[in-house]
Amino acid sequence: MIAGTQFAPGIGPQDRVVLFDGVCRLCSAWARFLIRFDTKRRFKMATVQSPEGQAILEWYGFPVDTYETMLLVEGSRIYTKSGAFFRVMRRLPFPWPVFCVGWIVPWFVRDWLYDRVALNRYALFGRYDTCVIPTKDHDSRFLGG
Repeated sequence: MIAGTQFAPGIGPQDRVVLFDGVCRLCSAWARFLIRFDTKRRFKMATVQSPEGQAILEWYGFPVDTYETMLLVEGSRIYTKSGAFFRVMRRLPFPWPVFCVGWIVPWFVRDWLYDRVALNRYALFGRYDTCVIPTKDHDSRFLGG
């Protein structure tokens, strides 16, 4: 987690934004999962390739040309890897918070496992040639939409 007192571009104090790799099939499936199960619309999303995503990455000092983790921005705080995943899951309706039992695993083991999937995601799940564009009915779920 990285904390600050100011907010990244397009992020307000109460905002929760999930950044994901828009050409990764696994990551895009994660975004569709959030759209389906985040019924209270607690999260907005942005692809790391979008202008909004690039601005957030740059603001927090992450590379803008290689992507190794999902990011969760909550106001001025940012979470990565398994920490981001579990923070999202605990805010979804039942039964999804049950997966947070994974918090009992030490963070360095969780993040090591996360890295194994993240670093091999294209080989395991494939990639799109271009970034997936949200449909009109999902525009409101994305930054800049």
